[in-house]
Amino acid sequence: MDDALPVTWIVGAGSGVGRASATALAATGRRLVLSGRRHECLEETCRGVRDAGGSAAAHVLDATDDDAVRAAATRIADEFGPIAEVIFCAGRNVPERSWAELDPAGFRDVVEADLIAVATTISAVLPGMRERGYGRVVVLSSWAGWTLGRGAGVAYSASKTALASLTEQLNDQESAHGVSACVVCPGDIDTAFVDQRPSVPDAAARARMLRPEDVARAVAFVVTSPREVCVNELVITPVRSHSYGR
Repeated sequence: MDDALPVTWIVGAGSGVGRASATALAATGRRLVLSGRRHECLEETCRGVRDAGGSAAAHVLDATDDDAVRAAATRIADEFGPIAEVIFCAGRNVPERSWAELDPAGFRDVVEADLIAVATTISAVLPGMRERGYGRVVVLSSWAGWTLGRGAGVAYSASKTALASLTEQLNDQESAHGVSACVVCPGDIDTAFVDQRPSVPDAAARARMLRPEDVARAVAFVVTSPREVCVNELVITPVRSHSYGR
C-alpha cells in the first residue's frame, strides 16, 4: 500500500454526479472507494474508473444506516488506508413536495438521506482526518439549497439549505486540524433523479440542464486543489435555464 496515494470515499457513486466524479478523479492518483446501495451500479462505475486509468473498489452501503456507515469507514481505513477525502453525492426526494400534501414519514426519509446521512458520514471519518492533520469533504447540495427552490419540495429544500451551515461549521471548527469542506450547489442536472418529479421534464427541458460531468469537473477541482485552499461553496447553473431544484 502506497501511503502517498490518498483514499477518496465517494458515497452515492452508483450513478449521476457520484459516478461522473469517480471518473473525473480516475487519473489523479487516488484510491477510490465507491459506495451506494446497488452493487451492479457500483461495479459499472468501477469499470469506468479503470477504463479511465484509475483504480476503484466497490463497497455497498445504505448511507442512512448509522451503524453501517461507521462500520464502512472503519473497514475502508483498514483495507485501503486512512480516508483523506469524502465526496457525498447520495440523496433522495419524494413526489409529494408541497405543504398541502406533506407526509411526515416522507419528510423524515428525505432529511435522513440528504442531511443526517451527511453528518453521520463526516462524523465517522473526522477523527482520523483530525489525527492526520488533513481532510477534505465535498457535499453535493442543490440550487434549492442556495436560494428558494420552487418545486424542489419542503423536505428537500430544508435539508439542502442546512448543508451550507453543516459544512461551514466544519470549516470553522476543524480548519485548525487541516480539515476543509465545500458545498456544491448545482441547478438542474439531467439524471434519473429528475424522474422523481411530479411532472417529469421532457427531452427539450433536459437538453437545457447540466450534465453530471459538468458538476464532476467542479468536484474534481475542489478535491485536487492544494491542501491549504478551502473552496467553501460553489454554485453552478445551466446557462439557458435557471431552474429550481434537481
